[in-house]
Amino acid sequence: MSPEQFSAAVLDWYDRHGRKDLPWQQGITPYRVWVSEIMLQQTQVATVLEYFGRFMQALPNVQALAEAPEDEVLHLWTGLGYYSRARNLHRTAKIVVEQHGGEFPRDVLALAELPGIGLSTAGAIASLSMGLRAPILDGNVKRVLARYTAQSGYPGEPKVARQLWSAAERFTPQHRVGNYTQAMMDLGATLCTRSKPSCLLCPLRAGCRAHLLGRETDFPTPKPRKELPQKRTLMPLLSNREGAILLYRRPASGLWGGLWSLPELDDLRALEDLAARHFLQLGERRELPGLTHTFSHFRLAIEPWLVEVSSMPHAVAEADWLWYNLATPPRLGLAAPVKKLLKRAADELNAGESP
Repeated sequence: MSPEQFSAAVLDWYDRHGRKDLPWQQGITPYRVWVSEIMLQQTQVATVLEYFGRFMQALPNVQALAEAPEDEVLHLWTGLGYYSRARNLHRTAKIVVEQHGGEFPRDVLALAELPGIGLSTAGAIASLSMGLRAPILDGNVKRVLARYTAQSGYPGEPKVARQLWSAAERFTPQHRVGNYTQAMMDLGATLCTRSKPSCLLCPLRAGCRAHLLGRETDFPTPKPRKELPQKRTLMPLLSNREGAILLYRRPASGLWGGLWSLPELDDLRALEDLAARHFLQLGERRELPGLTHTFSHFRLAIEPWLVEVSSMPHAVAEADWLWYNLATPPRLGLAAPVKKLLKRAADELNAGESP
């Protein structure tokens, strides 16, 4: 297929089968497209649907996001993971408001310079919301193009990425770029899927080299697998007489940056030091069921303990520490496993109050 035939086939398929009812496809603005694209990084559409609606209701435009407290942004993001996306979202909103008068730059390279917006996301914003001709290369599009061209090698390698970008540039049409961009993402999400591609329904099958070779699932080459190391930590849930749990805000950068979390200890012996630091007297302690949380580069085995505490006279709360009321929880950003542990603690405490 020529590039013109390629894009024509994609657009014809989009007109008949493409998704046109997703929330971010309604009332299209650069802000709505940008938020949806950031949420969709590393996250399935079905998951994003719930979060996007709630986020838009709370922060309907870039000005509202720029003015929102970071805790509110992280609270709305809780459960989506990869929290640097939320922090970059907040930073970019401030830059757009303060340096660009609340308007997103109508230029792919200028968009790509904003925090958390790479070249592909910039292309999606430019094409979907501004009608500018800009290729994209998200995970779905990489898969479509890697199969169509039978591109060998892991797409994360610079040489392979350059070749796929060249293909993306070659096939992107001059007209209807927004529809074409959406169609390419839809093709990868609905037909050209990772394990069981629906080749007989694909508009590109006649020219797809992987299909002609009968090697569809050989492309793209998967990322070389590494055995994830496992780390262990003990997380105490210090519960006061009101049933509130002591949390602290993690540093802005690094793992769970800016989120509220539980203290992390090497073992139970360190509890005494933690209690003394916060002028607490330790009471009964109970081990809760453990859980394992998988990050991109390691697994964290969490050993949670529910520990009853009472405050000593003249106790003063430190900065970046707070008592989290389980009955009326404040709107804070919480890491997913911490949210689960707080729920377990609430269940355990409520069970202890039952007759």
